[in-house]
Amino acid sequence: MDNQHETRYIFVTGGVVSSLGKGIIAASLARLLLSRGLRVTCQKFDPYINIDPGTLNPYEHGECYVTVDGHEADLDLGHYERFTNIQTTRANNVTTGRVYQTVIDKERHGDYLGKTVQIVPHITDEIKRCVKLLGNTGRYDVVITEIGGTVGDIEALPFIEAMRQLKWELGRRCLCVHLTYVPYIAAASELKTKPTQHSVKQLQQEGIQPDVLVLRTEREIPVSMLRKVAQFCNVSVDAVTQSRDVPTIYEVPLMMHEQRLDNIVLEKMGLPAEGEPDLRAWNAFLDKMRHATGEVRIGLVGKYVALQDAYKSIDESLLQACTYHDRRLKLTYINSEHINAGNVDELLSGHDGIVVAPGFGQRGVEGKFAALQWCREHDVPTFGICLGMQCMVIEFARNVLGMADANSTEMDPHTQHNVIDLMEEQKTVTNLGGTMRLGAYACRLKEGTKVAQAYGNASVIQERHRHRFELNDEYREALEAAGMTVAGVNPESGLAEVVELRDKQWYIGTQYHPEYSSTVLKPHPLFMSFVAACLDRHADAAEPGPHDKQD
Repeated sequence: MDNQHETRYIFVTGGVVSSLGKGIIAASLARLLLSRGLRVTCQKFDPYINIDPGTLNPYEHGECYVTVDGHEADLDLGHYERFTNIQTTRANNVTTGRVYQTVIDKERHGDYLGKTVQIVPHITDEIKRCVKLLGNTGRYDVVITEIGGTVGDIEALPFIEAMRQLKWELGRRCLCVHLTYVPYIAAASELKTKPTQHSVKQLQQEGIQPDVLVLRTEREIPVSMLRKVAQFCNVSVDAVTQSRDVPTIYEVPLMMHEQRLDNIVLEKMGLPAEGEPDLRAWNAFLDKMRHATGEVRIGLVGKYVALQDAYKSIDESLLQACTYHDRRLKLTYINSEHINAGNVDELLSGHDGIVVAPGFGQRGVEGKFAALQWCREHDVPTFGICLGMQCMVIEFARNVLGMADANSTEMDPHTQHNVIDLMEEQKTVTNLGGTMRLGAYACRLKEGTKVAQAYGNASVIQERHRHRFELNDEYREALEAAGMTVAGVNPESGLAEVVELRDKQWYIGTQYHPEYSSTVLKPHPLFMSFVAACLDRHADAAEPGPHDKQD
């Protein structure tokens, strides 16, 4: 590449409080730059010591996302993929733990030739290497790096220092977008910029002058206040933007384009900024969302329902599919720990479809069995994902095959009918982190099944996995004889990937996680098929469907 086309690096940092939406801003900026024809990717640096979020409780950190190459990653990578339609890999998510592990392994190997290993330069050099890893492939014009946490966090200091060094080394090819908070004090009826000023001063004390400010706010910030922020923070007035609350996160790219964020970034990095981004497909999706008629009522059965982010990719996949069917999603979270035979009808009736969520462990699993029995007997469209699929098999074995103690050896190691069992290659595994069956694997679909029809009659597909247990092949013949079809298998191992009940309207379970590969511009075919089945069952038959509208 000549100098004009060398990779540019954008850092997205945050101040004042966490959870302001750095990931959404990073993904939105990526969407805008992609829509201008640039090659863009996003990565996330997480300051925690864990090697990855794979062993973190969802209540601690929300959903664990899985990349195509089998890396357990932060949920922000899901936002990146949903906004950009680009698959991420291990290189797109780096933690402090992984940085330190790499440096310590090099030290043990003797790579530092006996030198004292220190935060600077060794840790910061490793961080810089990870930042430039994607850029050095030659596949990207812009790499957007989000730094987790807030400026001033002690855990984030090595990342901030590495960014400071890169800004000096790369010059105009590197810039900092700083997201901060402008609160509204109701008692004073005023917006307050002082938290933003303090946040920027903290960043300046650490050697970084932000190039662009994005002010997170619930209310419109007047121009005079934007000028004040620019003056006190040493940022040009035209580079102070605001990110107001919008009805959906998918409107953020449009709002940031109205604020000229993409133009500002391109101009500061010396890239062409003329013309407009091509957002026609994105706008078409939003137009469908705004004008959706009627609702699809879906219940999500799981044990982490107290934290919405625990099932973030499933939620968004359902929303996308409903939108493309010109419907609004009405999603109800149903705690599987609270479901039993006595109340299942009350909790589940009134829904057009039920999703039984993934997870691990015994807690709440009996409630999933009760929910699945009710759905099967009432012929309600039902989608089981990972553990949800395994629970489908167990419930069917118990209540149709008459194996009263059928179970997974995860829940009952001594069950006489281990219809779900530990995968053979997992039986010698002792460490928990990064040791499951992870990433994209092939699945051969059975011709004529509902799942094959959902994929457009494809014969082989690729989907992402995150599991240790599998359908025990010894029970496959009995299950199929009773009406449960194994509709998809891995062509190499023979592992059952999909089951469905052929005599039901839509009752499908996948061992894999289709929610990881559903995006705004390419909704997943299984979620589309599931929502279509939910619409077929919709109580209000008089309501016009997506294909019944009059011209």
